[in-house]
Amino acid sequence: MTKLPTKPEILDWISENPTLTSKRDISKAFGIKGAARIDLKRLLRELEAEGHLQKRKKTYQDPDRLPPVSVLQVLAPNNDGDLFARPLEWHGEGVEPVVLFIPRPSDPALGEGDRILARLQVVHSEDHNYEARLIRRIGTSPSKVVGIFRKGAEGGRIMPIEKGSDKEWLVANDATGGAKDGELVEAEQAGPKGRMGLPKARITLRLGDPTAPRAVSLIAIHQHGIPDDFPEEVLIEADSMKPAGLAGRTDLRDMPLVTIDPSDARDHDDAVFAEADDDPKNAGGHIVWVAIADVSHYVRPGSALDREARKRGNSSYFPDRVVPMLPDRLSGDLCSLHEGVPRACVAVRMVLDAEGNKLSHHFLRGLMRSPASLNYQEVQAAMDGAPNERTEQLIVPVIRPLYAAYSALRSARERRQPLELDLPERKIVLGDDGKVTSVDFTERLDAHKMIEEFMVLANVAAAETLIAKDTPLLFRVHEEPPVDKLDSLRETAQSAGLVLAKGQVLKTQHLNKLLRDAAGTEDAELINLSTLRSMTQAYYSPKNFGHFGLALMNYAHFTSPIRRYSDLIVHRALITSHGWGDDGLSPIDLETLEATSQHISDTERRSMMAERDTTDRYLAAFLSDRMGAEFTGRISGIAKFGVFVKLDETGADGLVPISTLGNEYFDFDRDAGTLMGSNSGRIIALGMRAKVKLIEAAPVTGGIAFEMLELDGDEMERGTGGRMGRGYGRGRRKTGASPRRKATKSKIKSSKTKRKVTRKRK
Repeated sequence: MTKLPTKPEILDWISENPTLTSKRDISKAFGIKGAARIDLKRLLRELEAEGHLQKRKKTYQDPDRLPPVSVLQVLAPNNDGDLFARPLEWHGEGVEPVVLFIPRPSDPALGEGDRILARLQVVHSEDHNYEARLIRRIGTSPSKVVGIFRKGAEGGRIMPIEKGSDKEWLVANDATGGAKDGELVEAEQAGPKGRMGLPKARITLRLGDPTAPRAVSLIAIHQHGIPDDFPEEVLIEADSMKPAGLAGRTDLRDMPLVTIDPSDARDHDDAVFAEADDDPKNAGGHIVWVAIADVSHYVRPGSALDREARKRGNSSYFPDRVVPMLPDRLSGDLCSLHEGVPRACVAVRMVLDAEGNKLSHHFLRGLMRSPASLNYQEVQAAMDGAPNERTEQLIVPVIRPLYAAYSALRSARERRQPLELDLPERKIVLGDDGKVTSVDFTERLDAHKMIEEFMVLANVAAAETLIAKDTPLLFRVHEEPPVDKLDSLRETAQSAGLVLAKGQVLKTQHLNKLLRDAAGTEDAELINLSTLRSMTQAYYSPKNFGHFGLALMNYAHFTSPIRRYSDLIVHRALITSHGWGDDGLSPIDLETLEATSQHISDTERRSMMAERDTTDRYLAAFLSDRMGAEFTGRISGIAKFGVFVKLDETGADGLVPISTLGNEYFDFDRDAGTLMGSNSGRIIALGMRAKVKLIEAAPVTGGIAFEMLELDGDEMERGTGGRMGRGYGRGRRKTGASPRRKATKSKIKSSKTKRKVTRKRK
């Protein structure tokens, strides 16, 4: 007769084998067969009734132990950077178990509040009971809300600040956090949304007057969840740092490495020097030095500084402030290559031939002292024959050799043919009161291009060195455009009478030919915008897929470790590969390289969106006192609900609602990116010239709306605002379409993707 296990023996087995808890597993473990299984079933039922076990599907669980696959909520990292999680399926009576999350390289970056499904393993450790490995992420932290609080009789509401959003949130009397009517607030979702009514929120932070000039960037910072306050431990760690000495470094203090930055630069993380190569075997050649702040000396792997820098991923730049990746003690002081003070650096010496080809390079860890912190304008003026007191002494020994090396690099660039887009960059200029005084377009000087070429060359050298030394790193990847976007660009080019050849391996030189052919024509901006939109977004990866836009096979970011975590990882990789010290890549750096690449790619996109939203709000504020004014511009976007027009004067984008375009329905062709009048056949496409009247400018949301007055020289009738449906709107042209638009219409009619207008005009 089979001997049955005792109840304690069953409980001990389940505790020691949390993944083998079905009745079949227990039977097999104790050798129970035949009729004895009925007795085992009875014992399990008794244990369940006594509260020692709970049945879960076809397995039995100890209620004081977690199931082997559990739902967890991620907590904030502790002081050591470890990530713990709270078990959401804990129903025991004792102390809640402590779960340590063990990330794998392929895992996505997790943040506080994320919910995950994880596989657990029982461990016997002093500070935790379980270790968890991710199966999948199943949710995020409670929704964060940033908006304007409007007080009501029973609490109030939070009004949206997102452009085009009409979503409101209810706030109960006990959840207002003392907020006043009209204040900008940050809140979180308060409980699940019901089937009826508005979602509920709890105010967690009061941000002040939303109309204050310097609140514009603050809105974007909180809206996009950018950390803008350093934890106390990070500030203490930064304040304890001392300047690096010469020990273990090459002395570069006598080399005139100068920094060249914007006049309002807040940090200086790169310096340059060039001289003619005196090697007779390299006649006409150059030696270029690029020195970069040695941030890795101060930000050690696993430190509080390192954890916070990784969390931020990068610095975020706004017209009125910077949200830095590192505290000011480092970013504005010890790691900034200020004039006249010794600073630790990682430098690369690169030898170029007369044609700008890099013949060799090598890296070293040094100590430098810059003789001058210069800006682009004064360097360019000095080269153009108008030096100031600062640059006059540097023209012969520093500035001219830099431009000579750049001239050679420019020849190499022309042969390489990186993508040459011509899209002016706008700059918001603020007065002392924080209000916009003007919107300028940044001037592109040879000084800008020179520094860019030196930085690209140094980045290539870093990637090539680490590849040769077989050291893991983060590449800057820019993949080729997808076929469908290229087909769309090709159609746009054809509509403008231009050609983008098909049936060949696409290279940047083919796109550059298209851009050159369009230069100086009325379609130049259209072709530049369409080319930009056909590109994929660059990202970081431990795998090398090349950089299409720069026409480079090996490329990494090395030159800005003060403001990009990716560059800090590359610096650590160089330290490891050269054996310079113990502050190189750590085991956790290597284990989480994939997760880090995904995380910092995400934080980069987050900063870009916040910076763009801030610019939109400043532009709306700048235009808000010019209601009714008329402007010229070009159509920069097409959607089923209307067209976007970018103004020539400021670069501001605004919406012309489709219901205001006239008195006919429009067919939206998503593939062609056009609107076509259902009666007139009029084509509205990207790049068309427009004259508009400003009818709305909302600084809090950044929303701008126009009324269309003229399109490609044709006067437009105002729409009657009729009902829209299935992507159709109203509009009617005043006069016939231009010959170029008729040609576009003919092409679209013949396209296989053209959809017929099936709805009759009401």
